[in-house]
Amino acid sequence: MLGRFIKGPSEQRASQVAPMVAVANGTVAVVAAEAEPQDLDFLTLKVELHRHLIDRFNLTALESASKDEILNEIRPIVREFVRSRNVPLNARELDQLTSDTADEMLGLGPIEPLLKDDSITDIMINTHERVFIERRGMIEQTAIRFRDEAHLLRIINKIVSAIGRRVDESAPMADARLADGSRVNIAVRPVSVDGPLVSIRKFSKNPYSLERLMALNSIRQPMIDMLRIAVQARKSILVSGGTGSGKTTLLNALSSYIPSKERLVTIEDAAELQLQQPHVGRLETRPPNVEGKGEIRQRELVKNALRMRPDRIIVGEVRGEEAFDMLQAMNTGHEGSMTTIHANTPRDAISRLEQMIGMAGLPMTHDSIRAQIASAIDIIVQTQRLSDGGRRVVSISEITGMEGNVVQLQEIYHYVRRDVAADGTIIGDFRATGVRPRFAPEAATLGLHFAKDAFNPQVAL
Repeated sequence: MLGRFIKGPSEQRASQVAPMVAVANGTVAVVAAEAEPQDLDFLTLKVELHRHLIDRFNLTALESASKDEILNEIRPIVREFVRSRNVPLNARELDQLTSDTADEMLGLGPIEPLLKDDSITDIMINTHERVFIERRGMIEQTAIRFRDEAHLLRIINKIVSAIGRRVDESAPMADARLADGSRVNIAVRPVSVDGPLVSIRKFSKNPYSLERLMALNSIRQPMIDMLRIAVQARKSILVSGGTGSGKTTLLNALSSYIPSKERLVTIEDAAELQLQQPHVGRLETRPPNVEGKGEIRQRELVKNALRMRPDRIIVGEVRGEEAFDMLQAMNTGHEGSMTTIHANTPRDAISRLEQMIGMAGLPMTHDSIRAQIASAIDIIVQTQRLSDGGRRVVSISEITGMEGNVVQLQEIYHYVRRDVAADGTIIGDFRATGVRPRFAPEAATLGLHFAKDAFNPQVAL
């Protein structure tokens, strides 16, 4: 049980700082302050309150305390803190603030308010002293900080231990995920020179649909119709783009068009896909243990997935020799499979696939590798994060086969930048190139038809 000791009136009057929780040998004391009226929203209030608490609480003792014990200790502290700031809260709001603060102290500490804020897409912790966020595509620094490096390391260990992984000097880097599917990357000393670095890519509680992406000006209706028809016609799709360009979000949105009667198997480094179908098998890689054994890579999972009777295989991202097994699956009865890749253009995506297949060490010529790619992949969707923070589908291309030893691409839709507004916003149009996809006749036999002007280059989408 955490003890509590209240300082005397003379000590309270002498204090000129904001109310804080002083801890000495497990004893908690409240130091009152003169009221300073401030216009604080609820999130800012929680952040500031939590910052004062972590400076003074015995954080090690908190790990063994129950929520009721923490509530009993912090309730009077919260009341004093709110009163000192002249924040108008009713009894229900005060109880909510107290409960939220207790949840934060039991959960992931100072970043809990950020995790609950749906407007924040990324959380970047640069050592215990600085926390940055991304909101609406722009990065900003927050007032949040951890008490010290040990405090941050405790939070890190809480994250990785939940999924059976570890981070220490012998294994200073790790990929992990939170309970809601948010992706976490961690680097600690010695690879992180100044202290632990944590990047959290938050996932929306409500998965994005292509229609929702259209409302955000990321795509247009004719492009959505084409991708929907491609998915339903079982065309294999490769989503290409840079870091933070929305590849996984788009992959999630595309998967919503897969018929619910099909069996899907997903393969990821850290499980983050949010498929809505009822028949989904999820596989996740595993890093080596302390002895350097037990590693399970994506390539082994792709091979195993082929024995699980999937209709489609969805790989979160190809980045190595598993690309060969993925292409083999697409070529041997698993049409309509999807994956993502890091690349700047559709042509770069093809080059990267070639390099990855070469990493498998198989005795294949460049021509045979390219023939495999041209046969397996049907559509390449290029995403990009623009300088104004907006994410766009900047190109949709179709692979039409081989001409000589070159993989042939035809672009069907593209994004044309026109100008930059005074506030830095990119101004541009989505346009069709005038080329109809080669799979249109095949899609028509399935009852899937394109709109009359869907590919008219004279019409702004």
